[in-house]
Amino acid sequence: MVSTYTIGQAARRSGFSASALRFYEDIGLVAPCGRTAGGYRLYDDDSLDRLAFIARAKRLGCSLDEITDLIEIWDGRRCGPVQRRFHELITAKIRDADTQVSELTAFTTQLRASADQLAGEPLDGPCGPECACLTVDTMEASVVESAMVTLGRKPPTVPTVVPIACTLEPGAMPDRLAEWSSVLSTATRRTDIDGGLRIELGDDVDLGALGRLIGAEQRCCAFLRFVLSVDIGGTVLEVRAPELAAGIVTDLFGSAA
Repeated sequence: MVSTYTIGQAARRSGFSASALRFYEDIGLVAPCGRTAGGYRLYDDDSLDRLAFIARAKRLGCSLDEITDLIEIWDGRRCGPVQRRFHELITAKIRDADTQVSELTAFTTQLRASADQLAGEPLDGPCGPECACLTVDTMEASVVESAMVTLGRKPPTVPTVVPIACTLEPGAMPDRLAEWSSVLSTATRRTDIDGGLRIELGDDVDLGALGRLIGAEQRCCAFLRFVLSVDIGGTVLEVRAPELAAGIVTDLFGSAA
């Protein structure tokens, strides 16, 4: 005997509200299996399985359009195509999440660098070009430049004077070199650019680790400038430094082929 459930029972079992079930019916995601003599909606176990799948897709960040796409495949009654498509969507979301982590890590580093700068002694007098309120540090300029390039706008030229000095403890240098070597192991091409190096990275680069390393490097080597671009064309890291620091760039990031 097939079990059936009223809309209230289906709502309690699925975790969705009755209004959500009616909405899903309107857009074709879930249809009642029938109606009572009084015209009330009825759902069955297949409906609940379908709702459980929708709930999981929502928890994993799938949009309504993506869920509709999945449900259309679900209606083919074969698990394989559903699972493959679901995997494609979730893998894409992992890449998006890694990118967001990288951006947030870079932004957090910018905020910390600016906070350290603003914690110093203020000038005796009004704010001006030499005070911490107006001076743009290297990390901030890099983030602004990256954002404006993404928006298709020409970045402003911001004059900065940053000493070429690394504050990393000497004993920590081998580990730092190993970290960069690991993250950049996916590099497919290195080319010289004005003032630095352009590194094209493979699809399997760990963007979270890369973002953390960029942040760590900015804390100890403020003279380095990073621009990380992630788009349909791939992942590219640009590193720039004053001419006197060219050797450090080569040691950390390699050289053009």
